[in-house]
Amino acid sequence: MRLDAKFVTSAFAPEGYPRWDRAELALAGRSNVGKSSVLNALAAAKNLARTSRTPGRTRALNFFSVGGDLAIVDLPGYGFAKIPQSEAARIAALMNDYLSRRERLAGLVMLVDARRGPEREEIDLAALAAGRGVKLIAVATKCDKLRRSERAAALARFKPLGVEPILCSALSAEGIDDLRRRIAGCARGARRARTLAAGGGAPQAPPSR
Repeated sequence: MRLDAKFVTSAFAPEGYPRWDRAELALAGRSNVGKSSVLNALAAAKNLARTSRTPGRTRALNFFSVGGDLAIVDLPGYGFAKIPQSEAARIAALMNDYLSRRERLAGLVMLVDARRGPEREEIDLAALAAGRGVKLIAVATKCDKLRRSERAAALARFKPLGVEPILCSALSAEGIDDLRRRIAGCARGARRARTLAAGGGAPQAPPSR
């Protein structure tokens, strides 16, 4: 199983967001967490998302269509890149606008280095997702760098997020199938919600006499 993902567009401002009827899952994480590698692994493609030896190269929101009614939005990384302050402020404002206001947003896939665990930025993002009623999927990346004896402690560090993370490695492919299933489940939930909102829910049984 793989995600049939295709690059659509890059948005440097809200005016550049696609106008489509797709549920969107945002992919968020620090600049050195391996977002591009995980996205490529999900799609079983080497060059869907560009990887770089220099973290922080992504300066826009990159939109990828997945199948007929889902999209993944690769957000710029945060917390590491050495970029001008004005550019950092522009990127932060763009991300905040998208995460706070985008109506199509159905889920937040938060990537966190398994060796580091979530910090203030990740906890704040989790709170934002909860406030909007957006599904949170936590992913502990680079788990291949953990010893077996270190895994329990690594998982315990994710408790502040309120969800159990998926131990994941783009290198070994551990956890990739589980993440694909979670993403597919989030997409199904978004479709059901849209159907109900449009008045297309299952018909109710007549009242008993």
